[in-house]
Amino acid sequence: MTEADELWLVRHGATEWSEAGRHTSVTDLPLLPDGEETARGLAARLAGVDFGLVLSSPRRRARRTAELAGFDPEVTEDLAEWAYGDYEGLTTEIRRSVPDWTVWTRPCPGGETAAEVAARCDRVVERARSTGGRTLVFAHGHLLRVLAVRWLGLPPEDGRLLRLDTARISVLGYERDTAVVLRWNA
Repeated sequence: MTEADELWLVRHGATEWSEAGRHTSVTDLPLLPDGEETARGLAARLAGVDFGLVLSSPRRRARRTAELAGFDPEVTEDLAEWAYGDYEGLTTEIRRSVPDWTVWTRPCPGGETAAEVAARCDRVVERARSTGGRTLVFAHGHLLRVLAVRWLGLPPEDGRLLRLDTARISVLGYERDTAVVLRWNA
């Protein structure tokens, strides 16, 4: 790896459920008008950056964000949001029946485990590293947080330490031979 190898992460623009704090994985919601506007604003911020590989989650909100930002990404299931199972569409109201629940510390009945999400993210990291140069991905909050910590060689649960807002850019790279966060939630 060289200091020129980078993984750029873009969380999709705002949706009705992301604004309400509802867990959204398989529910394929469109961007809100505001979400479309902020996605368009990403184009200027990403212009002039040379990406050797551009990937997206298959979900409409991520693909549309990529399109509005000026990209035609390759779609991969590996970038789909963490499958929340029975908790799809719920907020932290889950804690009424499971005190202290977070996606980082407790399972999602009928959904994915942190290890399963990490395995998908590891494939994306490997692909980005084998491509070399800059890779750009459009995806989702929890998934991108896991992707970041897997880039750093940390366990998936450490994604809890990284807040990520909608339509934000984060950049992972290297300092000498060490994987690092170059920019977060910008």
